[in-house]
Amino acid sequence: MTSSTVPRPAAVAAVSSRRRALRLVAIAACLPYLSLKVAWISGSHLGIPDGSPLLEQRLTMALANGLTVLMDAAVVVLALLLTRPWGVRVPAWLLAVPMWIATGLLAPIMVGFPLQLLLNRGGGGGGDKPFLDGWVFALVYGGFIVQGLALGTLFAGYARTRWGRLWRGRVRELPARAGASAQRLTAVTVMFLGLAAGAVRLLWACGVTAGRSGGGDRLMEAVYVLFLAAAVTGAGQLAFHRGRSLPVAVPLALAWVGSGAVACWGGWTALATLVTAHTLADRPTPLLSLTYAVQMIVGFLVASLTAHFLAERSVKAPR
Repeated sequence: MTSSTVPRPAAVAAVSSRRRALRLVAIAACLPYLSLKVAWISGSHLGIPDGSPLLEQRLTMALANGLTVLMDAAVVVLALLLTRPWGVRVPAWLLAVPMWIATGLLAPIMVGFPLQLLLNRGGGGGGDKPFLDGWVFALVYGGFIVQGLALGTLFAGYARTRWGRLWRGRVRELPARAGASAQRLTAVTVMFLGLAAGAVRLLWACGVTAGRSGGGDRLMEAVYVLFLAAAVTGAGQLAFHRGRSLPVAVPLALAWVGSGAVACWGGWTALATLVTAHTLADRPTPLLSLTYAVQMIVGFLVASLTAHFLAERSVKAPR
């Protein structure tokens, strides 16, 4: 994804009315979450029931809320970048990295929360001390889903305009590449690590409690297995040219979304469990920490394989 692939600003402006509408939706969807977080930083207990663990470590939670405000504010910046003429001049990596993180954090929520609602499992965190009122989850996660849909649509159009030539054709049409053996070794490593992490997550999804902390959520464990499978499948198809009749965009999408989800949520949940643990008993078990670490390794390996694939295509793909 070199600078030579950057289109004229007019190429983006051609669909500016549709993109302006999506930009407005994405930004508006951020406002409830940002407002709630700012209220909490200011000392409000809105949506936090008495006895919630969130009230026990005020400084830690203020810092965590400040971080998440910055993360959601980044969605506003991305929405502007994807819809303004100056956005096409941004270096590829400066857009791709935050967009990959946003995709990874939003995608499991977009899949998991509707399933929880469908199964009547949405709520305030469960247990004797729910840490948030149920309406907070509906407001926040509903906003995340709208953000993901709007931002994802904007990015898909932007990427198609700027880099669409990199995934033209079918998998069977991909040429032999230099360094293919190294990429295949990476893909095989991903398969073994993904199988290990996926097996543990699948056991937890089926009700096994060994190695879990705080009970966990069986439905979300199944969702993580789904994204692990997506990451591993996408990497294998890119490295070994499997699924030969598929458009190249399919394994790229699987690798992009799957790697972001497993890497970002592996890191985020590991950080969250350490920050919110009040006693040694609350700390994540060794197996849980190892699973988080393996997830992150899988995600970063798949992301690096995908980046290498796109870098090669940016040089060799016809213009």
